[in-house]
Amino acid sequence: MTSLWQRLEVEDKVREVLREGAAASRHVHHLGRPYVTVYQLAIRLHSKYPDVATELGFEVGGVGIGRHNSLAQYLARELSVRIREGGDDFPVEGAFLSNDRIAALTFVGTDGGHITSSLTDSGDPLSLFRLSATQP
Repeated sequence: MTSLWQRLEVEDKVREVLREGAAASRHVHHLGRPYVTVYQLAIRLHSKYPDVATELGFEVGGVGIGRHNSLAQYLARELSVRIREGGDDFPVEGAFLSNDRIAALTFVGTDGGHITSSLTDSGDPLSLFRLSATQP
C-alpha cells in the first residue's frame, strides 16, 4: 500500500524546495548550506505545491490555526523518521534550534500574512532541515 508521502512524492518536492533555497543563498560557506526551519520549509512547499497540503488536509501551522496537526508538524515528523532510518544515505539532514531566550519566531506566509511558531516557550526545540552535503 502506497502512503500519501509516496503517492504525493513529498520527499522529491521537499528536496526540490530545499535545493532552490540553497541555490538562492549567495555565499558558499565552510559551515555548509544553511538550515531552514520546518516553518520555512512548510511555507515554501505550500507555495510551490499547494495541492500537497490540501491533499494531506493540513494548514501550514503556527499559533492560532485551531488544530494540533499542521503541515510543519507533519514534515518534521516524517523527515525525522526518514533521517533516522536512512542515516547518512538520506538526502536531507536535520538539526534543532533551541527555544531558549526566544520570545517569538514569526514567518511570512504564502499570502503575505504572518505565521508565528507555536513552539516558542513550549520547551520543544524547533526542527531545522537542509540538503545533505552529498546532494547537488
